[in-house]
Amino acid sequence: MDTISKHDVLFQGFRLKTLDLKNRIVMAPMTRLAAPEGVPGEANASYYRRRAAGEVGLILSEGTVIDRPASRNERGIPFFHGEAALAGWKSVIDAVHAEGGSMGPQIWHTGSTKGMTGWEPSETVESPSGLVAPDVPRGNAMSEEAIADTIAGFARAAANAKALGFDTVEIHGAHGYLVDQFFWSGTNTRTDRFGGATIKERSQFARQIVSAIREAVGPDFPIILRVSQWKQQDYTARLAQTPAEMEQWLQPLVEAGVDILHCSQRRFWEPDFPEIDGEKGLNFAGWAKKVTGAPTISVGSVGLSGDFIGAFGGQGSEASELGQLIERMEKDEFDLIAVGRALISDPNWVAKIKEGDSANLKGFEASHLQELV
Repeated sequence: MDTISKHDVLFQGFRLKTLDLKNRIVMAPMTRLAAPEGVPGEANASYYRRRAAGEVGLILSEGTVIDRPASRNERGIPFFHGEAALAGWKSVIDAVHAEGGSMGPQIWHTGSTKGMTGWEPSETVESPSGLVAPDVPRGNAMSEEAIADTIAGFARAAANAKALGFDTVEIHGAHGYLVDQFFWSGTNTRTDRFGGATIKERSQFARQIVSAIREAVGPDFPIILRVSQWKQQDYTARLAQTPAEMEQWLQPLVEAGVDILHCSQRRFWEPDFPEIDGEKGLNFAGWAKKVTGAPTISVGSVGLSGDFIGAFGGQGSEASELGQLIERMEKDEFDLIAVGRALISDPNWVAKIKEGDSANLKGFEASHLQELV
């Protein structure tokens, strides 16, 4: 059996502005498609409550969409607007707080991406340039009015998160969805102020979202931004080819009001620029922290033998050791670590790690994607 001292770095507290976490483990946001008519109910509240009771430090909700036509690409994705949905989210955060947990909603717009079930929204989808991938048209290019309305929708959602009692809010700016479609030159071919040849120019939309949210929630409410190099449309895509380009992308977002960068990659142990610091070099979160100075969350196949891509094909993953994670965190490469699929199958994963109960750690079972364990 492991000794708890082996994992001490995971169980140090973390404080930033009004956010006060008991450990460094974050539940990663994971789409569950389990909110009928967009409204979270008792099953959703109980699902998150079990993770809080299982000692997750910070829970980030599944992506929950802003008040904008065609903002979701699957029927079961929850809303973060409207009286019924907000009442449902109030029940969720109250349940989490009752177990001593902390939580933030991830606010989202899926842009022109398609879901996996074949469901389509009744409204026309929107994106920066009417593209879903490079040279692949889908939906409408957004007008400046549509952009302004979308920015305002993100700000309202964040203000509602604070009003409901959530501890933070995360903007989904990754994985080829709307905000990321503005970042990516392959889907942003605009010639106005929301486009441009550089990643810094194409970040204008995201910067305006962050600034609007900061104005809506005040100076002390923490804002998290999730970003990624890869896209669901292209797993090999890279927004920043060099650390200097990464700084040009992320530093203005931090200056606009982002407190924590949530840096998504498929495998947390992979270096982002191995040509600079080798095969065991800094990962995405490590480089983001280095170039901006902001706290970062890393994520990617933590505690499991395989990455998440296999899950969509019905593949499970065995539990695996955390040695490399501990080494990286002890070196202060990044500040927090997000755990995804391991927490889908085992709400008590964190408590077991804390207790040194490695013998009873569960792997990920793909069948659990169809239920709220």
